[in-house]
Amino acid sequence: MIPRRIERRLKEAARKYPVVAIVGPRQSGKTTLAKSVFPRLPYATLENPDARAFALEDPKRFLSQFKGGAILDEVQRAPDLLSYIQTIVDEQRKSGLFILTGSQHFGLVEKITQSLAGRVSIQKLLPFSIEELSDAKRLAPTLNEVIFTGGYPRIFDKRLSPTDWLGNYVETYLERDVRHIKNLGDLSTFHRFLRMIAYRCGQLVNFSSIASDCGITHNTAKAWLSILEASYLVHLMPPHYRNFDKRLKKSSKLYFYDSGLACFLLGITRPEELLAHSMRGALFESFVISELIKRRFNEGLLFELYFWQDKLGKEIDCLIEKGSRLIPVEIKSGITVAGDYFDNIAYWERLAKISPGRSYLIYAGEGIQERKNGKVLGWRDLGRLPL
Repeated sequence: MIPRRIERRLKEAARKYPVVAIVGPRQSGKTTLAKSVFPRLPYATLENPDARAFALEDPKRFLSQFKGGAILDEVQRAPDLLSYIQTIVDEQRKSGLFILTGSQHFGLVEKITQSLAGRVSIQKLLPFSIEELSDAKRLAPTLNEVIFTGGYPRIFDKRLSPTDWLGNYVETYLERDVRHIKNLGDLSTFHRFLRMIAYRCGQLVNFSSIASDCGITHNTAKAWLSILEASYLVHLMPPHYRNFDKRLKKSSKLYFYDSGLACFLLGITRPEELLAHSMRGALFESFVISELIKRRFNEGLLFELYFWQDKLGKEIDCLIEKGSRLIPVEIKSGITVAGDYFDNIAYWERLAKISPGRSYLIYAGEGIQERKNGKVLGWRDLGRLPL
């Protein structure tokens, strides 16, 4: 098993809270992680039809099997258990009693927070980060391979072809999850929607355009995208709210949490295709944003990443908010640092009245450079970016 950076946070949470919930996309390693970090707790999965039927028909007796707590996997399959878990933890008043895992969709986290308010610590687990893969000496040697492969654990555990596994993943997601969405209609339409979303990676969200391309309504496009966001397949990054006397874009930008999944949906079948692909820049930007999000989740930080763009098209790819301080980050897919890479940052710094030199540039090359305009980090050095 490849160690996860979030392990320390899980152990700390289990010492403070009676319930710890691990949520995230399907196949991100939640079950494996829970069993590894809490080996003494008995395990039950609600994916098992018999266990699920027991939990649904007689939740109180189902939970009576676990006097000292348990790991309950895929808890979204029997959400009524949460109210009974509340009663148990209030009676026992012990930390680390129940570890719940689930794919965060269809309001799972909302149900957990409503039923277990003040009693639960929610931890978010995404696929492997490059830091985790590097620690385990499993990081691919080239950036193209890293982006193409993505970070889903099963690919690394079984040394599977990313294209084959991700193809099955998409079909499984469609069959197991999406078919339960009301007013879905034809699955093939939703599949086309997924591909259209991939081509908009790194762009501002335009629901009318998406709906037109897919032959669906504006409201349907909005509802389907919210499902992808709640399932931790895509992330909608909000624009920063401070306008500096300029008109700002109000739409969010769309990114994929896993670059391998985005590559699959774009029809990319080999890492080499990324060299000249029209989406290379967008995929690299999405990859970097995803890595920053993974770090924040693993370190238990509040989600405070934004982008900034004005009516002239001037843009900062990422603004990291640290209290009253803003850290601008530009992301460039070139393997060498061009002279104009800091132009947008310099423009933003003048508007924000911030002294130059405190910004960061992430590029697709390797190595660290100290420049008068800011610090340059290669893609392998994302862990050095302050969050």
